[in-house]
Amino acid sequence: MHTDTSPTLLITGGAGFIGSHLATELLQHGYRVRILDNLTPRVHGPERQRPRHLDRRVEVVVGDVRDPHRLREALDGIDSVIHLAAVVGERSSMYQIEKYMSVNTSGTAVLLEALLDHPVKRLVVASSSAVYGEGLYCSYNGAIYPKIRRSPGQVAKGDWEPRSPDGEVIYPLPTPEAKEASPLSIYAVSKHDQEEMCRVIGESYGIPTTILRLFSVYGPHQGYANPYSGMLTEYTFRLLQGLSVHLFEDGYQQRDFVSVYDVARAFRLALESPRAGGETFNIGSGRPHTFWTVADRLMAITGRQDLSPEITGAGRVGDIRHCIADISRAREALGYEPEVSLEAGLLDLVAWIKADIAERRMVPASLKVPASSRLRV
Repeated sequence: MHTDTSPTLLITGGAGFIGSHLATELLQHGYRVRILDNLTPRVHGPERQRPRHLDRRVEVVVGDVRDPHRLREALDGIDSVIHLAAVVGERSSMYQIEKYMSVNTSGTAVLLEALLDHPVKRLVVASSSAVYGEGLYCSYNGAIYPKIRRSPGQVAKGDWEPRSPDGEVIYPLPTPEAKEASPLSIYAVSKHDQEEMCRVIGESYGIPTTILRLFSVYGPHQGYANPYSGMLTEYTFRLLQGLSVHLFEDGYQQRDFVSVYDVARAFRLALESPRAGGETFNIGSGRPHTFWTVADRLMAITGRQDLSPEITGAGRVGDIRHCIADISRAREALGYEPEVSLEAGLLDLVAWIKADIAERRMVPASLKVPASSRLRV
């Protein structure tokens, strides 16, 4: 239970997938929680209703992070801020450029200006592994390649694996925070902008700022078409409807899938750790899995082993091949340790989607990606 002296947190974008779980985590540890969210109809429906799964103890301020007046009202009485407000998804950012830069970059600028007049004890910023572009790679002879890009021509030929300048196939390594940023999508550019702006203002004005680079977060209450999930909710929904999973490229792309419960705990640890200020941390599971692997496990959990995945043989604009988190810094400085295994997380996800489908008794909006966001071969 919180008291009158409990710290009060503002979560921008707090009615979203991660924000709602984070609010619960903070409330359970004695914090007061206020959120600022525009309750966008795309996520919350045309009536822009407060999500039913959002804890009733959370104070909700409806407003856009780009509205300086509403933002300053939301900051009244706030001790620390967790900045989640953003448009997410790499593919759609490649054809909705102004929208992503306006919400993610300009919205962060408005928040930082407001914080100049309302200093806080801690600012924690949700960034993304997308800022890395491709992860770290090595070759058989031990050479390290920190900055690799697949060319459009290579992808168009279905040559999926990154190669060294000499044409040698190279292999993914866990990616540390020290790797140079190499954003390959407008979304990634906007998240890198957020990082740099918050870092500069934090250092210049004495606002202890922590940046968390989130890998592929998944879990209950994530939208079926939310691209940030690594498509796990889409896979599950398709299987439960008797439809095969669609795997882009050849399905052997490696990602670091991390439970939203672990992510929520990581944010709380970043708030509480005296060593977190001024630092950047990867937040993932530290374990690589291919899309084939998760599709196979979801087929088993849903009892649909008869539905063989369909290989599209298509690459997507802004996509990478592999990226795996090195979480050693978060372990050492924050005491962060992933607690939810992929198997347990997928069981939880499937159970929630089954219950949600039964409750809705309707098919969600189309899951198809607009043709303009894909490369076909």
